[in-house]
Amino acid sequence: MLAWFTQLADLLIYDLLGLSSQSAAGQALHFFVEDTSKIFALLLVMIYLIGWLRAALNVERVRDYLAGKPKLLGYGLGAGFGAITPFCSCSSIPVFLGFTTAGIPVGITMAFLLTSPLINEVAILLLFSLLGAKITLLYTLTGITIGMLGGALLDLLHAERWLQPLAANAYRRGATQTQTSTSMSDTYTPGESPLGINPPGMSWRQRHQFAKEETFTIFGRVWKWVIIGVGIGAALHGFVPAGYLEANLGDGQWWSVPIAVLMGIPLYANATGVIPVLESLLIQGVPLGTTLAFCMSTVAASFPEFVMLKQVMQWRLLALLFALLLVAFTLMGWVLNLVTISG
Repeated sequence: MLAWFTQLADLLIYDLLGLSSQSAAGQALHFFVEDTSKIFALLLVMIYLIGWLRAALNVERVRDYLAGKPKLLGYGLGAGFGAITPFCSCSSIPVFLGFTTAGIPVGITMAFLLTSPLINEVAILLLFSLLGAKITLLYTLTGITIGMLGGALLDLLHAERWLQPLAANAYRRGATQTQTSTSMSDTYTPGESPLGINPPGMSWRQRHQFAKEETFTIFGRVWKWVIIGVGIGAALHGFVPAGYLEANLGDGQWWSVPIAVLMGIPLYANATGVIPVLESLLIQGVPLGTTLAFCMSTVAASFPEFVMLKQVMQWRLLALLFALLLVAFTLMGWVLNLVTISG
């Protein structure tokens, strides 16, 4: 089936436009048409199917469920929830405020906030379709680990003292209510999932309607980032001389990882849009650790995201979070390069 998209690109670029498959423009445009059509088709199908499956997911119930959990389990649940929800940084902020209002420890909330832009189910399925199970698993586990460790560190530093007044007041009220209330687990009715998923609660028609609206909403939010990401990937694929990146970065030099992280900071893309860039860098021979460090920095440590986060965090917490992410991505890149190149 994926061969259809290659044939479509062949028809449009080589047959109709008459460009040579050996030319830089021909290779770049062929990559752009093939990957854009393939990713758009995968997005539409995957978003609908995933939307249908998670049609009855109740974010408020998940928030309440997390409120009463031990911190170590909470870090894993917060990061896991961040990984299965298609939130970008801007849409994560209202959920962040909802978590703080519920009195959930800031570390658990930050585990969610760190993981949410890095990973989502659509990006995971796209990664699997384009690059296979190994890279998908490495990317997912790395993102969740960064979220959990970052949340634990911020809890140790009592990061709640550096929230903006709006978020800090909400957290204090929520913490007080949580301490005086009974366990949330006692409020669930028999047969209902603790994560707020109640399969009999929605009809097939309602699930279809939810999935359709989810498809239009998410696709409308990410399509431009796919275009930008594929465009950058196409430029790398067609106009960067073959072997250039591999010759300069292919040995996984120690300095290549921090440079890749710093290069990603001024940029902005979500996890879906950055995947074509990831694919193109790997094709060009850039080591896996360097590539993932760049892509994660672009998604989670960009200036636009931190401007948004200023709504709920003071500068001290933003600076700490920024440094934490840069160090985490650099260390992750070094470790993955060491494992993959030496292996």
